Amino acid sequence: MAHLAPLPADTHPELAESFAIFEKILGFVPNSLLTLQRRPKIVEGFGVLTRAVMDPEGEVDLGFKRLIAHFCSRAAGCQYCMAHSLIAAQIHGIAEEKVAALWEYQSSPLYSEAERAALDYALAAGAVPNQVDEALMTRMRAHWSEGQIVEILAAVCLYGFLNRWNDSMATELEAAPSALGDAVLTRGGWTGGKHRG
Repeated sequence: MAHLAPLPADTHPELAESFAIFEKILGFVPNSLLTLQRRPKIVEGFGVLTRAVMDPEGEVDLGFKRLIAHFCSRAAGCQYCMAHSLIAAQIHGIAEEKVAALWEYQSSPLYSEAERAALDYALAAGAVPNQVDEALMTRMRAHWSEGQIVEILAAVCLYGFLNRWNDSMATELEAAPSALGDAVLTRGGWTGGKHRG
């Protein structure tokens, strides 16, 4: 059970534009933001950061950034964000087969060497303590430009906020990410944990 209940989406009408960003990303306004809206300026600031990190004019594919978010959330142990990031990945063009092959990303032909390096980087950057080392950075530089590395790490950091928020609040999973988690993530040990109502 969530530690604080989500508030209705119309509690703060001035947040409609910020909430619209997340409806576009996920198809719904997440319970995390409905809880966070107790401080509207934080929702607005998070919306600005999200637009910058997930800028469609960036060089890293938007769907792939959501896979980055999944892997850093996996490292952090946030089951809410693990499921949410996969919904967003599919909405932003990642094929269902590729999402289904997440657990075999190191060997699946659906993932390139560049993607494998970036997903390993997301796991290492999302871990506590941080596990990014020079060998991993060498792999990243072999496949990604400096600007792309900045975009990838920005996605990790964006979800770092969400990981801490949702695990600390025990934010309740919505139906769509819960169903996707059950379909794709359970074989890797995902249960939804404290995020189940």
